[in-house]
Amino acid sequence: MENAQKGFIPVMLTPFLSNGEIDYPALTQLTEIYLQAGSSGLFANCLSSEMFELSDKERIQAIKHVLKVVDGSVPVVATGTFGGAISKQADFVKEVSDLGVEAVIAITGLLANEEDSDAVFNDRVYDLLNQTDKIPIGFYECPVPYKRVLKPEQLADFVSTGRVIYHKDTCLDLEQINQKLKLTEGYAFGLYDAYIVHAVESLKAGSSGLSCIQGNYFPELIVWLCDHYNDESLADEVNAVQQFLIDNMDVMHNVYPIVSKYFLQKRGLNISTFTRRNVGQFTPTIAKEVEKLYDDYTALRSDLNIQVFI
Repeated sequence: MENAQKGFIPVMLTPFLSNGEIDYPALTQLTEIYLQAGSSGLFANCLSSEMFELSDKERIQAIKHVLKVVDGSVPVVATGTFGGAISKQADFVKEVSDLGVEAVIAITGLLANEEDSDAVFNDRVYDLLNQTDKIPIGFYECPVPYKRVLKPEQLADFVSTGRVIYHKDTCLDLEQINQKLKLTEGYAFGLYDAYIVHAVESLKAGSSGLSCIQGNYFPELIVWLCDHYNDESLADEVNAVQQFLIDNMDVMHNVYPIVSKYFLQKRGLNISTFTRRNVGQFTPTIAKEVEKLYDDYTALRSDLNIQVFI
C-alpha cells in the first residue's frame, strides 16, 4: 500500500443489531461512508471491529462483505492471526488471503508471549512467513492482549524480505517512527500512524498515512488532513484541525466504540450502539460530551467547506 499521496486507512467498526448479530446493511452503509469520504484503503477485522468478540466464521463473513461492497475500488487489509500455534495462525492467514485482501495483518502481541524475547518473536515471524507462501503480510501493534512495539531494526529486517508491505504503528513515539521510516525507505511498504496527537508531524516525516479511531467519527476530516497537512496556504486550518483532534482525544476514547457508534447515529447512520466488548457504561454525561463533539465538528467542517455524504 505504498503511495506517494498520503492516505487514510479507517479501522473499521462492526455494526450489530440489538440482538448482537452483525448488521450487514449497516456495514454496507458504513463501508460506503468510508469510501465516499475519500479513504485510500480499509482495515477490516481489527480491534475497532471487535475482532476478538467475533467467531472465525463471522470474521470471514464480515471481511467478505466489505470486499464485496468495495468491489476493488480501494485495497482492503484484514487481521488473520488470533493466537495459538504458528501453523494454526498460518492456516487462518491463508483463509483470509483467499478472500482477496491486499495484505493479511499479524497482531504483534499474538505471535509471542509478553515475556518472550525479541529473538523468540522474530523466529515466530519468520516461521509465519515461511508457512504462508507469498502472501503479503502487515503488522498491527495492537494493545490487546498486550502491546508489543516493533523496534525499527526489527521492522526493517521483516520488510527487507519483500513480504511485509503494511504496518499500523502505535508506538506513540515520533523518533521511533522516523527511524522506522528511514530504515524501510525504498521498499514497497507503507507505515500508517495510529496516534492522532502527532498526525501532522508524522505525515511530514514520511508516514504513508493515518489509521486512527478518529476516522470512525469523521473520516472526511482525516482525509482532509492527509490531503492538506503540508499546504502552507492552509497552515492555520491544519493547526486548527490538529488541535481539535488533540482536544477531543479523551471524549473519543471513552467507552469506545460505543461513543463512535452514537456519533454516527447523530450523523444519520442507522446503526445501534450495541457493542460486544465490555468497555464500560455509556452514561448520559458521556452522551452529552459526544453531542458537543458533534456540534463542534459540524462547525469546523463548515469552516473548512468539507463535504459530507451523511
